[in-house]
Amino acid sequence: MDVEAGALGKEYEGQEVICRQGEPGGCMYVIQAGRAVVLREEAGAEVVVGELTAGDIFGEMAVFDRQPRSATVQAKGKARVLTLDKRAFLRRVHEDPSLAFRILQEMSLRIRSLDEEISRLKRLQPR
Repeated sequence: MDVEAGALGKEYEGQEVICRQGEPGGCMYVIQAGRAVVLREEAGAEVVVGELTAGDIFGEMAVFDRQPRSATVQAKGKARVLTLDKRAFLRRVHEDPSLAFRILQEMSLRIRSLDEEISRLKRLQPR
C-alpha cells in the first residue's frame, strides 16, 4: 500500500504493542517502516502467526466488522505505523479506488493461506 514516507505515522519501540487481541477494533494499520510480529493467544500461550514488514496492512477487518481484534501485533525493533479509521480509509479509497482492490487482494491471500492450513491440519488428524 503506498503511503507517504513519514506522514502521520506513530513510532513504536521493540516489543511495544500496536494492538492487542480481544480489544475493540475500529481502525486499520499500515507498516510504514520497520517490522512487526503477529501473535495469537491460544490456551494461555502466545503463538507467532506472522510477521509484517513495510507496506503491509493489518487490522483491516475491524474497519468492516468492528469486532474485537483477532490477534496482538507487536513492533519488532523500531517501527513506524500509520493508523486509518473507517472515515480515513473511505476517504483514501475515494481518492484511490485501487486501494480497496489491494486490500481485498491481501484478504483473499490470507483466506487462501488459512484454507491450506486447515486442510493440512485435517489431514494430520487421526480418523
